[in-house]
Amino acid sequence: MRPVIFGVAGGTGSGKTTVARAILQRIGQENIAYVPHDAYYRHQSHLSLEERRRTNYDHPDSLETPLMIEHIKVLGAGKAVDIPVYDFTVHLRTNRTLRVEPAPIILVEGILIFAEPELRRLFDIKLYVDTDADIRLIRRLQRDVQQRGRTFESVINQYLATVRPMHMEFVEPSKRFADVIIPEGGFNEVAIEMVAARIRGLLEQQ
Repeated sequence: MRPVIFGVAGGTGSGKTTVARAILQRIGQENIAYVPHDAYYRHQSHLSLEERRRTNYDHPDSLETPLMIEHIKVLGAGKAVDIPVYDFTVHLRTNRTLRVEPAPIILVEGILIFAEPELRRLFDIKLYVDTDADIRLIRRLQRDVQQRGRTFESVINQYLATVRPMHMEFVEPSKRFADVIIPEGGFNEVAIEMVAARIRGLLEQQ
């Protein structure tokens, strides 16, 4: 049985993970193979820490998307994959990997997954989580300061230098490829129920 592959995209801090978890709770997390795009940031050990900090991580070129595509296809063929584990505090991949087992549903999440045509073609369902820019910025600040050891000033500088410009150039335009646009993120119970029902239907068909 071919798995159902669905992608969840949206700007940084939009609530993609919250929406994905809400859907998984309704479908059953045991039925999911989770593949986050940001696990595939390129390993840049040839650069100094300061150079890595200046890298534009919101541009598609910063991610090793071909490897992710290969992993999704392997999962689709019913085989397990070992995805990279990325350390955001030093902007490098670790020596560890995470084993992801095949499952009836493959969930792919990331801000740029609809901006990549070859990746986009793999999805049976494409969701875009649409959240106001001020809310997304606040969430980004909280996450990067609390979880990734960043300073308030560095987060703001990065947001103005790369996050916002790349959002306008790549993320926002990719919204037009979505099958469903979910405003208000994880608070939109109606949209989440609708998507969960659609996934159940696809699983039954297959």
